[in-house]
Amino acid sequence: MSEDVAIVENAGVIEIHIDRPDKKNALTAVMYRMMTATLADASARPEIGAVLFAGRGDAFCAGNDIKDFMAGPEGGAAAFDFIRALAAFDKPMIAAVQGLAVGIGTTMLFHCDLVYATPDARFIMPFVNLGIVPEAASSLLAPATLGYAKAAAMLLLGEPMDAQTADRGGFVTAIVPAESLLDHARQKAAVLMTKPPQALAATRRLMKGDPATLNQRIEEEGQLFREALKSAEAQEAFSAFFEKRAPVFRRSTKVP
Repeated sequence: MSEDVAIVENAGVIEIHIDRPDKKNALTAVMYRMMTATLADASARPEIGAVLFAGRGDAFCAGNDIKDFMAGPEGGAAAFDFIRALAAFDKPMIAAVQGLAVGIGTTMLFHCDLVYATPDARFIMPFVNLGIVPEAASSLLAPATLGYAKAAAMLLLGEPMDAQTADRGGFVTAIVPAESLLDHARQKAAVLMTKPPQALAATRRLMKGDPATLNQRIEEEGQLFREALKSAEAQEAFSAFFEKRAPVFRRSTKVP
């Protein structure tokens, strides 16, 4: 259990609130484990019809807590277990996003069915900047959702995407004023609860497509991610991050 994740259940909807606002809701291994367990519980209970993700404070999620992630293998294992749970989850998922959504704070949204964002939301996937590779099948889902050029700007350059661009690109369902964000997401979850559940589930499966392709990309990314963590590039990127300086990467003649 984690005091940094709050679980709220209401009328058949489980809400997962990332509740670490002093750290911009950066995720630790314990937080990942709790969210993964909550998804398993929600999947197993027939009375639960949807899951809603939200972040407390002025940010949705700043991604991995890098200190926790680099402290040992548990952080990475917990993160990838959560990613697999997201991809396998069999009921609608909704996200209410405000402020920063970094790393997995963005990639997890590709697995959500409805994403509502405030006007100040900013989506960032800085994997290459850290000497690592994308995860959560974002290397597949970002080009499919946004188009290759926009995905390349985010994944290769690490450029942020604002809420308006994300809305036009079909990444978010709608832009909602900050003061009504959570209520709006809850209202949409309540609407989902009125739909015939078997038809809803079948339609969602059809829209998601072949899960084997998605799972294969998640595992491929995961293997490359683990290898990249050990690389000189990642070590330099993380050292520069902690030392608050610009990283210096050596360019070789061979490209992996």
